[in-house]
Amino acid sequence: MIDDPGETQMSPAVTAPFLIINVKAYLYGDQALRLARIADGLSRDADVDIMFAVQHADIRLIAEHTDRLIVAAQHMDPIAPGRGMGHILPESLAAAGARAVILNHAEHPLTVADLDADLVRAREVGLSTVVCADSIAQCQMIARLGPDVMICEPSSQIGKGTLTTDDYIRDSTTAVKEVDPSIMVLQGAGVSTGEDVARVLALGADASGGTSGIVCAPDWSGTVSEMLIPLRAEKDRRSQSAPPSGPPLQHLR
Repeated sequence: MIDDPGETQMSPAVTAPFLIINVKAYLYGDQALRLARIADGLSRDADVDIMFAVQHADIRLIAEHTDRLIVAAQHMDPIAPGRGMGHILPESLAAAGARAVILNHAEHPLTVADLDADLVRAREVGLSTVVCADSIAQCQMIARLGPDVMICEPSSQIGKGTLTTDDYIRDSTTAVKEVDPSIMVLQGAGVSTGEDVARVLALGADASGGTSGIVCAPDWSGTVSEMLIPLRAEKDRRSQSAPPSGPPLQHLR
């Protein structure tokens, strides 16, 4: 939701339903590229978007060696070109090939002021925004800042390998949609199988994915393939239930 009429809402780089793979600091360099190439091919085969969040130093490497992945930065700072030693310039991310940025992760939390400023800067350079939130109240508050995607997950569940409750998934998704139905909601805490992905989609989520459930799996291709199956089914379901985009057939002469 953008309250300033002078601001323009751009189209997000990613289309729901989609999968996110966030390598955090588990993988980098050639290892990250190997997983990225696997994910890129599977994304193409399934015709489902995959967002791939990598170390900042690897953005250009991944972007230049994949075709379909939406490469995402794991953080940025709301600075402009000029001074800013040690901070991450939004323009540098876009120039390296990033199409999205993840903000306010539990492992890198932001103040509301910095998050708000980051969202403004991301729009200015054309990066889609993915913002993390913990409690239902946080989900509602952050939704009012107008990100493209929200990751709703209790901080206590991150990296634990256990799924959040049905009530949390349903209530946090509803809390965001009540503020702005156009915001895509990703539920990924504890997700490690295709069955987990199907569950969160059935509870109203637009996307799923994760980190350790994917990068620590012994078979990257098999794990990602399994997760894409329910996402592809959800994409087909949404396509079939969408209203016709053109005029009624009887009006066509």
